[in-house]
Amino acid sequence: MLIGTHSASGAKDLVEAGEPEKRDMNDIISDRSIMSALGRRLTIEVAKQSVAASNLANINTPDYRAREVTFEEALNQAVPGGEPLAVTQAGHIASGPSLAPTHEVRDAEGLPARRDGNNVQLDRELLQMSRASTDFTAAQTALSAKFRLVRYAINESK
Repeated sequence: MLIGTHSASGAKDLVEAGEPEKRDMNDIISDRSIMSALGRRLTIEVAKQSVAASNLANINTPDYRAREVTFEEALNQAVPGGEPLAVTQAGHIASGPSLAPTHEVRDAEGLPARRDGNNVQLDRELLQMSRASTDFTAAQTALSAKFRLVRYAINESK
């Protein structure tokens, strides 16, 4: 029996049922890179929630400036696929846990200040906390599914 599958190019291929689909090694994402990406996502979302909570705690503090987490794109693109960077020349610096880029917390820009100098906006901070919570839950669900697959593989091998 033939069934349809989609290849990496988006074309629909027919394969024999029961026969495992053959994939190019470049199409396979390693478990390590998935776990690394999910770990980074969890860390980012925890930082966002902490900063938003801090902003809310200081909503009535005169001259307090709202803060925000930045460099999310840099974190996501720092090491493609979660693999370590290769040192190919003497001038290169090896990457490692101590040199991995981290998130940065800085003052939020472009927010209007009230008469007391405070620029924290309740709606903005609640929205940030809600988004961070949703994103954290999504990453946590994906990580949980990955661990269930590993547990299933271990239990089936017994």
